Amino acid sequence: MEGLATYTLIQWILVVGSSILLFAVSPLARSSDSFYRGARQSRSPGAVALTSSLVISWLFAKSITNAANLGLEYGLPGGLAYAAYYLSFAVAGVVIYFLRTRGGFRSIHHFLGSKFGRGAVALFSLLIALRLFNEVWSNTMVIGTYFGDAGTAPYYWAILVFTTLTLAYSLKGGMSSSILTDVIQMALFGVLLAVVLGAILPRMDYHVGPLLSLDGAHAGAGTSGAVNLLLVAVLQSISYPFHDPVLTDRGFLSSPGTTLRAYLWAVPIGVASIVLFSFVGVYGRLAGVTGQAPVEVARLLGGPILLVMNFIMITSAASTLDSTFSSFAKLAVVDLVPEDRIAPSVSAGRWAMAGITLLGTVPVFLNPAILSATTVSGAMVVGLAPVFCLWWLPVPRAGFFASVVAGLGFGALYALGLWPEGWRLGSAAYGDLLGVTVVSLVVCTLLFVSPLLFTNRRPA
Repeated sequence: MEGLATYTLIQWILVVGSSILLFAVSPLARSSDSFYRGARQSRSPGAVALTSSLVISWLFAKSITNAANLGLEYGLPGGLAYAAYYLSFAVAGVVIYFLRTRGGFRSIHHFLGSKFGRGAVALFSLLIALRLFNEVWSNTMVIGTYFGDAGTAPYYWAILVFTTLTLAYSLKGGMSSSILTDVIQMALFGVLLAVVLGAILPRMDYHVGPLLSLDGAHAGAGTSGAVNLLLVAVLQSISYPFHDPVLTDRGFLSSPGTTLRAYLWAVPIGVASIVLFSFVGVYGRLAGVTGQAPVEVARLLGGPILLVMNFIMITSAASTLDSTFSSFAKLAVVDLVPEDRIAPSVSAGRWAMAGITLLGTVPVFLNPAILSATTVSGAMVVGLAPVFCLWWLPVPRAGFFASVVAGLGFGALYALGLWPEGWRLGSAAYGDLLGVTVVSLVVCTLLFVSPLLFTNRRPA
């Protein structure tokens, strides 16, 4: 009992101590350029800072938990499948580069408003607001599981304290705070991951068979489910990044060349991070554990590794939360207000952060599924793929709404469990998700370009 109390105390020290440190190093943003664009002393973020921020802001607590769980379920193919989502960096980087250099657009909202009108901006903003809302609860729930079982008092207290402390340093510096702390958190994540792998890899069986076969406690799971998820991730990577303002906002902070290099470097670093962390689940698969892979494997390895795993989750969740708060502030105060109407207010951005914190914490008490925050939202925004990947085509506004609304419709059918069984691609896991992704991508692309057939305008 005494040992458990000591362990819990150390956990709280990690949460509170790391948050106080980040608050101390965070710059106080006094200008809108600093609060919304991350500028420090009139200088934009460099390539290293931007790359670090991109990677760590996508190493969500829920993402690395999903990677480990997929490693537990499918072995190494599960981790590789989830890592394929990180191709999104390259897709977004290339598209944003051309939006800026050839289109002359200053933001995603500037592009949508200029080409498709205020209605398109409103619909798109609703989608990304939902995304940011999901990021709050889905990451903080992971933190709660390291302090107690879901629904218990320690679980809820951990979530509330962690969220409040992260909000505190986010309010101080906005985007400038987010970029600076992301660099620290990325370096810390790398060190902590190395410690965990140092404990796991010497204990593993290095024969290829056990890593990829169906031997052990998870016999019968099959690798075809991982193959389906891999295909889903590759296909969704051409739409998924564009409904994540945490990712796209960083595409307009530095020069186009610096930004593109950062996005391209983020791909191999992000993929490697996810695959390496999936070894936590692979080890759990070989050891026959069940449940949440990071928690159960850490418990299997003992208290010190459990503390390290806890700190990894704190680091990754905090980096995503502060980025979420900054992006929501920009959405509410900058993106939805015409540039010539009012100067963006820093205080209004801070109020917006407080608002999304309150709203985003409510689902914690409803016990939603963590993985659904990624897979369901990804299925519902496939209609964004042609909008951004074919941005140069002179498609009228009807094409935008037809594509996006159709994608939402297909995604809703999947989320509600109404996707026709006959439209699954195979009988393995994720066959329905693959089916809805393929159908939605084809139909939405056709709907997007079809208005060109009824106009006299031609592609350049």
